[in-house]
Amino acid sequence: MLSPPPHATLPRPFIHLAWSNLAAQSAEQLSLAAVPLVAVLALGAGPGDIGLLAAVQTLPFLLVSMPLGVLADRMSRRKLMLWAEGLRAVSLLVLLGMVCASTLGMAWLAVLGFLGAVGTVGFSVAAPALVPTLVPRDALARANARLELARSAAFTAGPALAGALVAWAGAPAAFVLAAVLSVVAVGLLLRLVEAPRAALSASASASASDRQPWREVRDGARFVWHSDLLSPMLMTGAVFNIAWFVLQAGYVSYAVRVLGLGAQAVGFTLAMYGAGMVVGALLTARVVARLPFGRAIQVGPAVAVLAAATMVATLRVPSAWLAALSFFLFGAGPMVWVITSTTLRQSMTPSHMLGRVSAVFLTVNAGARPLGAALGGAVGAAWGEPACLLLALAGFVLQAAIIFASRIATLHRLPVAAA
Repeated sequence: MLSPPPHATLPRPFIHLAWSNLAAQSAEQLSLAAVPLVAVLALGAGPGDIGLLAAVQTLPFLLVSMPLGVLADRMSRRKLMLWAEGLRAVSLLVLLGMVCASTLGMAWLAVLGFLGAVGTVGFSVAAPALVPTLVPRDALARANARLELARSAAFTAGPALAGALVAWAGAPAAFVLAAVLSVVAVGLLLRLVEAPRAALSASASASASDRQPWREVRDGARFVWHSDLLSPMLMTGAVFNIAWFVLQAGYVSYAVRVLGLGAQAVGFTLAMYGAGMVVGALLTARVVARLPFGRAIQVGPAVAVLAAATMVATLRVPSAWLAALSFFLFGAGPMVWVITSTTLRQSMTPSHMLGRVSAVFLTVNAGARPLGAALGGAVGAAWGEPACLLLALAGFVLQAAIIFASRIATLHRLPVAAA
């Protein structure tokens, strides 16, 4: 089992990464929340426009994750993160300038949102690949928990803070803060010293310039698919995301029409998801210390089933508190999964492939989300919102079955790091 001393200090380079991650995640969540508010309040956007903006901001996860994964394995990961976060900072500063000059339109809002999301993808691909070079192997779980705690805090506070800033001081205030945080993230990355990349094996040491990028992408995907540990994690994540977005597609209308909740009560239930994420990130170290590592990984999928069953229980016992508990469990359990599965992925993936392997997981998970949303919308339209809840429960049972049937269940500790 992994049981590093809770008081052990993580290395200083990682601390710079952790604070940079907090600033970057906060900038992202602020901008994601502020953009639709500005679109509606300043540009008179309707649901179709907001949907288009959301689609444009998710496209980079499908289009550039794999190319950026190749770059993360070819160049300094710190430099890639600097370029990525710098791109987001520039997009936010241009957006702020256009808002102040009253020249912002929907087209520019979409373009700048797309560029900011490209920065998010670059940061998201490179950061997990950089962590194993900054911390000892037995501290990976704690390091990943620290990063995920920052993401959870930003996810929880970002939308509320953006709404308050737009309401109190106007749209520029939210973008000023987001831009400042993004610039701070860049500054912290500049202070980070990246360790020299370990020597590659003979088969992997061919000059990057002599290799076809598509072959590198194929090698990363093949490595994941042929691994008896990584492939079930990939399938579990894909099924989880499909089921989660099926649930999301029907929940708000279900809460209003069936549970009889008002806007404030619906917001409260959704906010419990962020609270659960924070609690899950804080508890993961204890879970990893007390359980065999394979069992710790299974906690998230198992809790997701319990969360879905709790939501289905509202069909018999309509209750805002049950719905809130469900979202809290959805935040807490799967957060343990994110941290432990990322730790396992980092431990067993060769250093020269970490970027591509991270990109494979990011691409598959991103691709599963619109599929789940479309499926949930179709099922809800045909059979009503309760059918979405039942289908989501079936999906969460399936993702748990995949991971419980895999060899991961036999892991007592992290496998030996791959060469």
